[in-house]
Amino acid sequence: MDISQILFYALSAMALGSAIMVVISRNPVHSVLWLIVTFFAISGHYILMNAQFLGIVNLIVYAGAIMVLFLFVIMLMNLNAEAEPQKNKWLKLAGVVAGGCLLLVMVAALKQAEVKGQIAILGTGDIGLIKNLGQALFTDYVVPFEISSVLFLSAMVGAVVIGKK
Repeated sequence: MDISQILFYALSAMALGSAIMVVISRNPVHSVLWLIVTFFAISGHYILMNAQFLGIVNLIVYAGAIMVLFLFVIMLMNLNAEAEPQKNKWLKLAGVVAGGCLLLVMVAALKQAEVKGQIAILGTGDIGLIKNLGQALFTDYVVPFEISSVLFLSAMVGAVVIGKK
C-alpha cells in the first residue's frame, strides 16, 4: 500500500465522517463547519487525481465563498429550538419511510453497477491540468465562454443600477 492509497482512504474516511456529522449535528452552524471539512476532503481527492485547478476552485468557491454566505445567513436567521414548530409523529414516520425507500432504490441501482477491476489513475493523468483546461476553454468552448462573460458583465451592471437606487 503506497502513500496515495493511504491518503485516498484517509480523505475518504474524513469526507464520509464529516458528511455524517453535517446531517446529525443539531446546531446549524456546526453543520456548516462540518460541510467545510467535507469540501476540504473532496478537494484533496481532486488533487490526488492530478486535477489541481479543480481542487483549488472547489476550495475557493465552495468552502470560501458559499459556505461563508451560508454561515452568515444562518447566523442572521437566529435559529433556536423554541421558535421551531414541533413535528407530528406521523410526519417523522413518513420521513423514515421515504428515506428507507430512497436507500432501497440506491442499493438496487448500485447493485447493477460494474465497478470490479476499475481503478482511478492517481497522479499520472493530465486531464485536470490548467494548461489543458485553458486550451479547451479557448478553442472548443470559446463561444459559450464569451456568452457567459457578457452575461456576467450585464449582471454586474444590473447589480450596480439596483444598488444605486
